Amino acid sequence: MPGHDIIVIGASAGGVEALITLARGLPAELPAAVFMVQHLPASGPTLLPELLGSAGPLPASIPRDGAPIAQGQIYLAPPDRHMLIEPGHIHIVPGPKENGFRPAIDATFRTAARAYGPRVVGVILTGMLDDGTAGLLAIKRRSGVALAQAPAEAPFPSMPVNAIRYVDVDAVLSLAEIAPMLAHLAGEPAAERSDLPMDDDTDHAADILEMRPAALESAADQGVAVPFSCPDCGGVLAEFYDGDLLRFRCQVGHSYSRESLLASQTEQLSYQLWAAYRALNERATLARRLARDAHRLNDQFGEHRFSQLIAQAEQQKERVRAALIKDDPDGDTGE
Repeated sequence: MPGHDIIVIGASAGGVEALITLARGLPAELPAAVFMVQHLPASGPTLLPELLGSAGPLPASIPRDGAPIAQGQIYLAPPDRHMLIEPGHIHIVPGPKENGFRPAIDATFRTAARAYGPRVVGVILTGMLDDGTAGLLAIKRRSGVALAQAPAEAPFPSMPVNAIRYVDVDAVLSLAEIAPMLAHLAGEPAAERSDLPMDDDTDHAADILEMRPAALESAADQGVAVPFSCPDCGGVLAEFYDGDLLRFRCQVGHSYSRESLLASQTEQLSYQLWAAYRALNERATLARRLARDAHRLNDQFGEHRFSQLIAQAEQQKERVRAALIKDDPDGDTGE
């Protein structure tokens, strides 16, 4: 009987140091494959494989699409791609973002649960918001093992806090305790695979990530339409519950938890406020140019009109600036 030989680990803010610590603590003969998802910038190379490989005895790499799964290896999700786990191999895809991220922790966790059920161990480490919670819930539903870093020691505790809140985790551990626990679980026989079908949304969500046409066409069929637009594409969102976890998904498959949707809307609002400030600044600058030209031509009516436009634009700029300062407690408006 196989052990818990599929280990999936998710981290975000503060995660690089945590992943290095875990890699350092794993044994050289670990009878499991380890999949790590760290939120990464979409562009540019990452040094994480080299850092993880040099920190501990296990080799670390970014897998190619279709790479076979081998024990004693660390696989790291690549920038701007989801790392999906299929029976016997790894699938790398540019699927819809989850919680505003690609790679997304939920994507790897969910597909691991679908492919390997009780053989999976999911670990949520330090990070902001709650990516990974839905994926850890899928692992638990398929009789896998759910672990979370102790929030008190996490530099950014939101991810483990949310995982503990919504998932009946098997253990909350310090970072120093996690690697020995993973080594123990890898050598311990996993439960028999359940014959119960996976819940429809988990299976459907995995198909969406793989960009299967039928799944993409029915992405928003589950749930009730709400008056919010998708931050990624502007489409209509539908809301539904995954256990007690409120989630949102648009017509093309972008999905959000409540925390990630709120954060994305805040970021989008900030972008729009800066765009408004820039547009008003350009309007005031143009009006000054036109007022000078009207003065040169002795066009008193035009000069008065453009002066009014300048005053109006400056008043509107000040209101937008005040909104930006309120959004940024440090009061840095970027001027």
